[in-house]
Amino acid sequence: MANSRRIGLWSGLVAASLALPAGPANAKEAVDLILHHGQVITVDRAFTLKTAVAVKGDRIVAVGGEELLEAYSAPKVIDLAGKTLMPGFIDTHVHPKPVSPNDIAVEEAKSIAEVQAMLRTKAKELGPGKWITGYGWQESNFTEKRNLSRADLDAAAPNNPVALLRAGSHSAAYNTAAFKIAKVDKSTPEPATGLIERGPDGEPSGIIRERMDVVSKFIPDPGWDAMRGPTITWLKQMLALGITSFHDASGTIDDEPVGKGGTDSKDLDPLWGASNMTWKRAREVYAAMGDQLPRITMYIIHPGAERLKAFPYHTGYGDNRLRLGAIGENAVDGGFTGPTAWLLADYKGQPGFRGKGRFTDAELQELVDSAAKLGWQMGLHAIGDAAIVQTINAYHNALNSIPDPAHEPNDRRWFTDHFTIMPPDATMALMAQDHVMISQQPNFLYNLDDRYAALLDDWRLAHNNAISTPVYKFGLFMAFASDNLPIGPLVGLYAATTRKGPSGVARGPEEAVNRAEAIRMYTANGAYLSWEENEKGTLEPGKLADMIVLPFDPLTAPEQTFLTGKVDMTFVGGKLVYQRK
Repeated sequence: MANSRRIGLWSGLVAASLALPAGPANAKEAVDLILHHGQVITVDRAFTLKTAVAVKGDRIVAVGGEELLEAYSAPKVIDLAGKTLMPGFIDTHVHPKPVSPNDIAVEEAKSIAEVQAMLRTKAKELGPGKWITGYGWQESNFTEKRNLSRADLDAAAPNNPVALLRAGSHSAAYNTAAFKIAKVDKSTPEPATGLIERGPDGEPSGIIRERMDVVSKFIPDPGWDAMRGPTITWLKQMLALGITSFHDASGTIDDEPVGKGGTDSKDLDPLWGASNMTWKRAREVYAAMGDQLPRITMYIIHPGAERLKAFPYHTGYGDNRLRLGAIGENAVDGGFTGPTAWLLADYKGQPGFRGKGRFTDAELQELVDSAAKLGWQMGLHAIGDAAIVQTINAYHNALNSIPDPAHEPNDRRWFTDHFTIMPPDATMALMAQDHVMISQQPNFLYNLDDRYAALLDDWRLAHNNAISTPVYKFGLFMAFASDNLPIGPLVGLYAATTRKGPSGVARGPEEAVNRAEAIRMYTANGAYLSWEENEKGTLEPGKLADMIVLPFDPLTAPEQTFLTGKVDMTFVGGKLVYQRK
């Protein structure tokens, strides 16, 4: 009887619904945008695949199949024609690199001769005595396969001081004119936490590792008026890469940028000065045009305990366009582009050299404790395994002695940035115990493959930028980032899933992850790192419509597609902000 009553009731409801007159009650729901006839990778918990999405305002209202076209109407309907729609990339560590008026495009040079030609052209344009700068050279890209030297730069621009920051920003090349201004010569002592490379005669050869401020603090800052436009251009370039949110790793609380009258930090080079988006500058830009740009979570470089205490905000302050993130980029060690990353073992072929740490244990603990007491999230730079050990020990001490009233004990979401050389098991176990997470750059494996092969022992080479062991063996949470080597999530996906560099050799293939998990680490996991997992990172109803269209299927395309593929469209909050021509 109960079943027959339910069947009768259902039949009556069906009959009633069929008998409803046409009118407003049966009209399609109005939305602003429908995308359909594609592969929609939702990156929800089940990694569901759909074909259509409906958007109203800046939010997703429905995800499903082609039936959405019957339920919704929109003034703009996009036929994806089989292309892939997925969440925009959330890059959890990026340094803005807008182009200064004095810059050359050294990152494009394929030989030292090309660099010299660029210098000659710029010297003629600027005139004698003007600084020539640039970012992004990499010796592995040169046909000569060696570093730039002082003599190389002198030959091209003897009458202009030259400062060219290497890709990765852990070393730079200078010419004689630059050294004269900075009074760097044979008698100059080694700077703390850095290294001046020298020739057999003891004279500086042109390269300074880590402490580039010894010279570059003398470079005049073009000023924000000159750099505001290039900074906005750089931000829009991130949209072309499919980055809809990123963590700006160069932020400060200052009105002026690092190295130019602002924070006195040994952790960022003044070559970056004009490019630093201070909190004040970022608020001005995003108030004016935030809906046209990728969303930012801004790291803050620790300015000292007293100044941090006087700053009225902390992690989480802001909105979904611009918010404060972790205390980060107070680097615990250097990097492999120096190379000065701090290892637990000697560099290959360099007996006794293990890189350099930046802090004593007591100094680092003081920095971490002062931030923890004010409710800041921590996300410190640690590349070498020795630096990671020191960082995690400092985190452990603070997390277990300093409460945070704003967050549950297991939900403070502290992380270590880079995590390049996998530390001992005991350290990873401690991270799991304290719920410490990782922001890692898998593209390092690709872009620094030759450096790692030259500098690391076999075990560290196989486990550089490891993913599988920390994530699956120790249960550590990991989100992906690009840093600046170069910025490009698709390269990161390639490296994370193949473990290959340009040589094609797979370094520790057991540390790879599958494509679905790599995509999750570059989308949903990035949102979690900033407590925004209910706002973005997946394509689900109620979340921000931050989406990208790819002309290939990232789940099945040949692996080389990640190195050559482009983003067709980028949406931020349902607004089309980039379309490939």
